[in-house]
Amino acid sequence: MPDAQNQRTSTCVKHPRRWALLALVSVLVVGGAAAICGWPRWRQLVVAGLARREADDAHASHGPAVSSPVPTAEQPQHDRDHHSAVQDASHARAVQGQPEGDLAGHADEDHRPRAAGETLELSAAAARNMGLTLCEVQLQDFSRSLAIPAVVIERPGRSEIVVSAPMTGIVTRIFPLAGAAVAPGDALCEVRLTHEDLVEKQSDFLRDLEQLDVINQEVNRLEDVARSGAVPGRRLLEPMYEKQKLEGAMRAEREALLLHGLTVEQISTIERERQLVKTIVIHAPDLDHSHLEAAHEDFFQVSELAVKQGAHVTTGTPLMTLTDHCELYIEGRAFEQDAELLSEAISQQRPVSALIESAARDRQELGGLQILYVDGTVDPESRALKCYVRLQNELLRDESTPDGHRFVSWRYRPGQRMELLVPAETWEDRIVLPVEAVISEGLNWYVYQKHGDHFDRVVVHVEHRDRRGVVIARDGALQPGDVVAARGAYQLHLALQHAAGGGIDPHAGHNH
Repeated sequence: MPDAQNQRTSTCVKHPRRWALLALVSVLVVGGAAAICGWPRWRQLVVAGLARREADDAHASHGPAVSSPVPTAEQPQHDRDHHSAVQDASHARAVQGQPEGDLAGHADEDHRPRAAGETLELSAAAARNMGLTLCEVQLQDFSRSLAIPAVVIERPGRSEIVVSAPMTGIVTRIFPLAGAAVAPGDALCEVRLTHEDLVEKQSDFLRDLEQLDVINQEVNRLEDVARSGAVPGRRLLEPMYEKQKLEGAMRAEREALLLHGLTVEQISTIERERQLVKTIVIHAPDLDHSHLEAAHEDFFQVSELAVKQGAHVTTGTPLMTLTDHCELYIEGRAFEQDAELLSEAISQQRPVSALIESAARDRQELGGLQILYVDGTVDPESRALKCYVRLQNELLRDESTPDGHRFVSWRYRPGQRMELLVPAETWEDRIVLPVEAVISEGLNWYVYQKHGDHFDRVVVHVEHRDRRGVVIARDGALQPGDVVAARGAYQLHLALQHAAGGGIDPHAGHNH
């Protein structure tokens, strides 16, 4: 026996190249098998084989092993390989104490199987980080609307009031600040009068006043003398006629002063104090409430100051512009073919809605609006048919400074972009989800349904989609009471694609 062992040792020593060649062939065989099956697959098979051997030993020690179906020889080779891999993975999970549903593919509570790559587990911390919100699937009515681009405008002939100089003069004082709010009757500007015609009219009026006083005194004297019989009564006729002529001339002068811009109070001051008016104060006009739908506090806003202090102005020179934005118009610009739908909305008094653009929050929808009128002509350049909707404004700020100036801010402003939604068709008992809950990728639309601590990707059929919501067909993919991801569904979609190893399209599910 020792001789045989020595003989094998001597053979290894005498033929080293033979053993080196044998080792090289072994390495090539193992490397080729790993390349064909894939190293992760090869490693999985090896680990599964070891786990199955340990499981068999454990079953042998505790009882007879549970039989599992074995592929027959008539089955294709890849089916037998797949069966072996699944069985090996199952034994490995049994050894590690994991349930069958911990793989990528699983069966939900409703026994609907999900393939690998269609489910994603999400921790509570991850849900908070992504701002995940959920919504419950419910049946509701949905109105398909015609979306019309719109813009907020001022009411033509109502919102702006231009205050002009009533007569020639020099601006000596401007009372309000630009952007401040003023009430009807508040002082706006003070103008020192330099108009020659106005000065002449006031001088003539004052001269006639003095002459009328003289005539009145003469008439009173003659009346006393005539009563005593010293003077005949016909002597009173001449001064009485002259008094009537003078009073008629003064009435004409009063009207002329009113046309020049003086008020009745100023003319009365001339009569009372017997002094010419040297300066005038221009006041804010009154508001016209006849065209307003809702009552509100009376005030204007100084949107523009057209002159400076010390400027020389003539009659009709604009001094400032006052605006009244308590009520505005929404100007919609529809296509010519939408005229019939707009006419139906007006005749049937269908309420329309307005979507308001906002960078700080989600798009705000303002409902319950009515179309006021539609233009009778189509714009020849843009081919747009304009319609108008009344918009009641809201105050956001109303503050006064220590020096007495008041400043206000409105929620809606002219030039603000909106979108009018005119109802066109109503669908009853439909599944309606938020826009962010439905993700588009290629030809498919997906929602992410919540099951416990994981989300399943569900393919749905979209019947209609606009900026207010998405209408899902009732084909069994979703049922009332299901819970789906709303905000954060797109992040779930990216995470699932990343976990599956697929490329991520940054524009998937987004409309620009």
